[in-house]
Amino acid sequence: MSAIGIDDIELATTHHVVRLEDFAEANGTDPDKFRLGLGQDEFSVPAPDEDIVTMAAAAAAPIVERCGTEGLRTLIVATESGTDQSKAAGMAVHRLLGLPSRMRVVEMKEACYSATAALQAAVGIVTRSPDQRVLVIAADVARYELDSPGEPTQGAGAVAMLVTAEPRLLEIEPLSGLNSADVDDFWRPNDSTTAIVDGALSVTAYLDALTGAWTDLQEQGGPAIDEIDRILYHQPFTKMAKKAQLHLAGLTGVELDDRIVASPADSAGEGPAGEGPRDTGLATSTLYNRRLGNSYTASLYAGLCSLLDHDEDLAGKRIGLFSYGSGSVGEFLTGRVVPGYERHGRVQAVTEALDARVPLSMTDYRALHAAELPSSEDHTTPRVSTGEFRFAGIRGRARLYERA
Repeated sequence: MSAIGIDDIELATTHHVVRLEDFAEANGTDPDKFRLGLGQDEFSVPAPDEDIVTMAAAAAAPIVERCGTEGLRTLIVATESGTDQSKAAGMAVHRLLGLPSRMRVVEMKEACYSATAALQAAVGIVTRSPDQRVLVIAADVARYELDSPGEPTQGAGAVAMLVTAEPRLLEIEPLSGLNSADVDDFWRPNDSTTAIVDGALSVTAYLDALTGAWTDLQEQGGPAIDEIDRILYHQPFTKMAKKAQLHLAGLTGVELDDRIVASPADSAGEGPAGEGPRDTGLATSTLYNRRLGNSYTASLYAGLCSLLDHDEDLAGKRIGLFSYGSGSVGEFLTGRVVPGYERHGRVQAVTEALDARVPLSMTDYRALHAAELPSSEDHTTPRVSTGEFRFAGIRGRARLYERA
């Protein structure tokens, strides 16, 4: 059977950024509470003419340009920031990208986990029809109430992945470990624009799901910890990946490097690099998320982008990926990095996009956060962002999008 997995991948984010040092100053907080306590430096914020559709299209457009649309018959958008209760956000993405009409387009939801469900569904489609390709896009905007504990962990981003036979980046292996439990650790009611979070319970539920998924993988005969070279985790904030790494070390009895910073000079007590715990790529996999903030469904795969872009010794290596979605679902899957992956790096483009974001003052940020756009009124959004795709407004209660 042909290898199946991720053939191409792209990351996109928003026009605006909030720097947590500015956030800390405005709130009279020590910046290290965020830099070290959360492992975060910044978080992306959409402009009024941006949302998950514009980010999704921006992430997918370079892939469509490079790879074309031949054999592309499925588009799956994974999100917990849906734009409509019925119509899939992917329908607007489909039009913006000029994709073929002979396609299925659907949306998947289960908190931050659903991009992995979409990836596994894509693998199943290609397994059945190896000549087909599937475009999977994870896109989200994390929003919490102003002055709430979750506010500094906000963020926004999208990751698009092309799933094919004989992929050029990552071959997905068939076994994975699963765990589900009904837990009210995080949710967003239909009448709320912000999420409700039980922070302590959410951490516990995450680690319980990791225990269950890892145990299930081992009981199925999946690879042992010493057969996995790198490990990625869902990152609602990058310090959570450190907690997960420590937890997995306890489950397996293997000492794993838990540093989440790439520079020893910036580690502030996290321990120097060198001899000691086994390095599984935790530091390099958190570089993008430190700057994006929480991108929900895209978070794990932003970590994959970061690892692929910054680790020069991955060819043939096995990567473990732990995906988590509150409510809750956990899955631990594995994949092999394809030799030659480094030829498809995107570090310069991603870094330039992150650097190009326009910082918001705290006054402008709070005003933007508080602004609500009811669907019951026609509205034209101001042109603020400079990207190729934008949310143009509302007409007749329908959302309008345009491509520059």
